[in-house]
Amino acid sequence: MRKVPLLATLTLAASLLAAPAQADPSHPFQNPALPLDQRVSDLLGRLTLDEKLSLLHQSQPAIPRLGIGYHKNGTEALHGVAWSNHLDDNWNQKFASGTVFPQAVGLASTWDPELVKRVGSAVGDEARGYNATDPVLWGLQVWAPVVDLLRDPRAGRNEEGYSEDPLLTGAMSTAYGRGLQGDDPFYLKTAPVLKHYLAYNNETDRSLTSSNLTPKLRHEYYEPAFKAAISADAATGVMASYNLVNGRPNHVNPDLDTVVRSWTGKTLYNVSDAWGPHALTDLEHYYEGKPEAFAAVLKAGLDSFTIDGSDIGPLVTNLKAALDQGRITEADVDKAVGRVLSIRTRLGHFDPDGGPYKKIGADVINSAANQKLNRETAAKAAVLLKNSGVLPLGRPKSAAVVGPLAGKLYRDWYSGQLPYQVTPLDGIKERVPGVTTGEGLERIALKHVDSGKYLTATGTGPDDNAALTDTAPTAPTVASQWDLTDWTGGVSTLRNAGNGRLLGGDWRSLDTDDAEPDGWYVSQQFALEKQPGGAYLIRYAGYETVESWFALPDAYVGVTPEGTLGLVPKAQAAAFTKEVVSDGIAEAAAQAKKAQVAVVVVGSHPFVAGREFHDRDTLKLGEGQRRLIEAVRRANPRTVVVLETSYPVIVDAPTLLWTTHAGAETGHAIADVLFGDVNPGGRLPQTWPAGDDLPDLLDYDLVKTGMTYLYNRDKPLYAFGHGLSYTTFGYQGLRVQGEQVSVKVTNTGKVTGDEVVQLYTHQRGSRFAQPVKQLRGFQRVTLRPGESRTVSFPLTKADLAVWDHTRNKWTVEKATHDVLVGSASDRIRQSTTLRVSGETIPVRDLTKPTRAMDFDDYAGVAFADASKVSGEVVEGSAGGWLAFTRASWGSRFTASVASTGGGSFEVRRGSPTGALLATVQVPATGGIYQYADVTATAKAGSGDLYVVFKGDLRIKDFAFTRS
Repeated sequence: MRKVPLLATLTLAASLLAAPAQADPSHPFQNPALPLDQRVSDLLGRLTLDEKLSLLHQSQPAIPRLGIGYHKNGTEALHGVAWSNHLDDNWNQKFASGTVFPQAVGLASTWDPELVKRVGSAVGDEARGYNATDPVLWGLQVWAPVVDLLRDPRAGRNEEGYSEDPLLTGAMSTAYGRGLQGDDPFYLKTAPVLKHYLAYNNETDRSLTSSNLTPKLRHEYYEPAFKAAISADAATGVMASYNLVNGRPNHVNPDLDTVVRSWTGKTLYNVSDAWGPHALTDLEHYYEGKPEAFAAVLKAGLDSFTIDGSDIGPLVTNLKAALDQGRITEADVDKAVGRVLSIRTRLGHFDPDGGPYKKIGADVINSAANQKLNRETAAKAAVLLKNSGVLPLGRPKSAAVVGPLAGKLYRDWYSGQLPYQVTPLDGIKERVPGVTTGEGLERIALKHVDSGKYLTATGTGPDDNAALTDTAPTAPTVASQWDLTDWTGGVSTLRNAGNGRLLGGDWRSLDTDDAEPDGWYVSQQFALEKQPGGAYLIRYAGYETVESWFALPDAYVGVTPEGTLGLVPKAQAAAFTKEVVSDGIAEAAAQAKKAQVAVVVVGSHPFVAGREFHDRDTLKLGEGQRRLIEAVRRANPRTVVVLETSYPVIVDAPTLLWTTHAGAETGHAIADVLFGDVNPGGRLPQTWPAGDDLPDLLDYDLVKTGMTYLYNRDKPLYAFGHGLSYTTFGYQGLRVQGEQVSVKVTNTGKVTGDEVVQLYTHQRGSRFAQPVKQLRGFQRVTLRPGESRTVSFPLTKADLAVWDHTRNKWTVEKATHDVLVGSASDRIRQSTTLRVSGETIPVRDLTKPTRAMDFDDYAGVAFADASKVSGEVVEGSAGGWLAFTRASWGSRFTASVASTGGGSFEVRRGSPTGALLATVQVPATGGIYQYADVTATAKAGSGDLYVVFKGDLRIKDFAFTRS
């Protein structure tokens, strides 16, 4: 969910927030002994239209006459209970302060579903604990987990997802969801909702961009991550995403009511994302009016509108208008309200005693058991990327622990406040008697080239206006000194040495009144851009710069003739020289030289240079942090680099341990791994590319872009599934027998350790493009030195099915498959082959009606909506083409087309420039959703058929007839 400005707040009297004591308990809907359908039907029949409509809102007012209390959807619980908004204060987040577990990508790096289920259960307990303290603020429908596939590591929300692989993502989301729900066969501890359906992995223009999905990738890659948890009944619904898919906004994606609901026999309760229904008219302009848009949202299968804070007024008004206009019926309303009531019944809302989970109280919040689980999970999530033999550290007498993250932990946008902090420095201090430390930052002064004065903070505290002037004319005072932290992607923060506050943008002026980067618009972000002459321009990188209302898209720090500072266009930017007042990097290297071991803790800030609403431009770790690593390494060969990030970065070191931002126990967990109490067993859940030369972020066709381990053939920096151990493992005797694959794994080293055994397959021959390899199963096993275990995986014939877009069905082809087992996608230890009996895909018969979307290849086209309700078409302009290969066709061609201004397309054989079979003229049809049939005579034949666009038009389907 994105927090957006709210239009209004509906204030309800306190007496309406909970069911009155005198409410009649004898209604059938309050009787736990009755079947769910009977209870829901009874309650639905007692509601007025206005009451029904109010239940379609995120903030559902109490209905005192029926003893129904207030309920709010959407407590954020991605990796711990995070935050919510109160009924009476929708402008400000209300943060939890419970157990914060590792970020989702870190949970996935455990490759341990049972552990992740325990984490989910702990989070569900704490959600119940918070609900017990304040049921108005902390609702029990939780918006987690996020199952967006991490197909591009630059995507801003990388920290929120699990993996680039659908099977691993599905396993983790299922485990976390089951934990959140609890083990009762009927009642729900919490009601988890999967975010965000579908194909949502860019923040750049996220409400305006359309993810082009081929049928193959929709079925084989993008849908399965959601299907896994829904089909396992480990989630109670999905949230629609902000983006469009094939030209249609996901908030009116008909799959929500058809495909998604087909995956389970249980009732799902689907929700909108924040402000999403309004985007249909206000931003995407997909509909002209709110009643039409809101009706479409309801009919598409969304049952809850997250709009207008707690004010149900606009929703009720627009849905009543939609009813009056005949766009929806009361039966449509009843269907959605029934889903609301079904989940609320299972949450125990209508039971006299509140259901079996009602007894969970506030004592579970940040409990000792959950702190212990946080430490265990953070340690198991850590991934040893490289080891020169320095780790484990043993028992050193001295250590230099340096870096910007050595003595600090950070929350992220979807976590609560940390109730306490055990930093890496703290964890190491508990084990090493002599520890020195430092942030390893340069303290700099920035002298204005024209005036010779320094950039200076004038405020002394957090409440001062603290505007900046360059009033130190000779030497930099403490107020003119700044600690520079280069985070990632060239974006830095500048902390004033005088007041300890960060330089920040405040509309057009600058200030120093924030202790940390925080909030929705993080204004404390700058980039120092070196110019040819050696001076620097200071670019403002605050998140609001992408908003149209900011109206200064290329903002830099400027100086007025009066000497005040503010944000100006680049052409007016002031030039500054950078003077190093004290070199924290050199100081850190000096400390490292004197110590037995050095630990450099570097990484990302969760609020800086990449987060929701902001993608990354580069994968590089900040230049200052890279120099720190190199300086300390030169000073002390026994250097360990601990990299704490929310996403892949390009950095290398002989000994390198990666962790996500992992919660309050991060320092204990890191120390457990560094000193060998925990043998690292985490594995990367996504590929770390070796460079920044990546495809267009908005191109979702993995087959063409080669993104993810599935389709990429380049050597990565670190591969999907990669991770090292302090011991070694041997693999022997890979066997495929029946529907089972087994391999013996032996700990061939001297210490107990965890191995993540990974099963992949590759189909050698196919009618369709096939992945380089594909994960089919995994197990994390713990083995003592010398211990062997046979690890088995189910592998059925159906598991090897592919989507046949020529016939719109799943099929198993007759083929030979490589069966590959190893410790990473690039470290296969045993392999064999499996011959599978199946179909040989027949020649495409284009005399049968063929959707244009069911092409074999394409270029220069977009995928679009056939209508605002359903269907897909291919939209092309001059030069675009579609290929239908291994086909046969007749002599007369008919196609269903739409065009605003008219155009034409050609039918060619063999290639886009091959033999011309027909030219088809397309008249103006009256609009992009108005279709007409066009015909042409062609020469019958077989082979590869190409449709080449010569004008702007849409093709829905076509067919040939034989003479």
